[in-house]
Amino acid sequence: MSGDSVKNKYTVLLPTYNEKENLPIIVYLITKYMDEGNYPYEIIVIDDGSPDGTLDAAKQLQSIYGSEKIVLKPRKKKLGLGTAYMHGLKYATGNFIIIMDADLSHHPKFIPEMIKLQQQENLDVVTGTRYVGTGGVYGWDFKRKLVSRGANYLTQLLLRPGVSDLTGSFRLYKKQVLENLVSSCVSKGYVFQMEMVIRARQYNYTIGEVPISFVDRVYGESKLGGTEIFQFAKALLYLFATT
Repeated sequence: MSGDSVKNKYTVLLPTYNEKENLPIIVYLITKYMDEGNYPYEIIVIDDGSPDGTLDAAKQLQSIYGSEKIVLKPRKKKLGLGTAYMHGLKYATGNFIIIMDADLSHHPKFIPEMIKLQQQENLDVVTGTRYVGTGGVYGWDFKRKLVSRGANYLTQLLLRPGVSDLTGSFRLYKKQVLENLVSSCVSKGYVFQMEMVIRARQYNYTIGEVPISFVDRVYGESKLGGTEIFQFAKALLYLFATT
């Protein structure tokens, strides 16, 4: 284990809403790969008042893994992804923050690759990409693929961010960098991740990419709908005009 690994601690932020079936699996996989890599870590579960019993499942996981590994910071209702990260950051004790979805679309096996790339190049941000190298998307219908590809293409055309996958939400940040980006972003929901990358480039933060396999959620329903697509288009034009 390198000296960097000894002094660094990784906080995984897991915003959840109706993820009772997925949460035990994703927590098991995160602990597996973090333990194998001997990385000090904690998982902060930010549940937004899930009616399906996600918080109860999280409490059971905390009793299994311990309160130092599983930290519960629930909220009473859905208040947006950006505010969920801000809420979780207040309690994070790690100097690096990993953000990922709790629905099993992001496999924790890629976390060690992100950590390795960050350490090699001292990057501010490492983001998972579905669109270069061995990256890919599995389980999506044509509409979802079209929306994602179209969103990335339009953003590349208008904003030229220098990153291949802007709408992904599997990333590793230096804690201070994430705090700065979250506080500067105005978008919410589906658009939030895109703005984070645009702001990172605006502030000259260094960004690296790791190819990942994205798998559509196993349990539950996708939260992407027509409203999110409209908000994306609106925010894209806003960022084009202001950055």
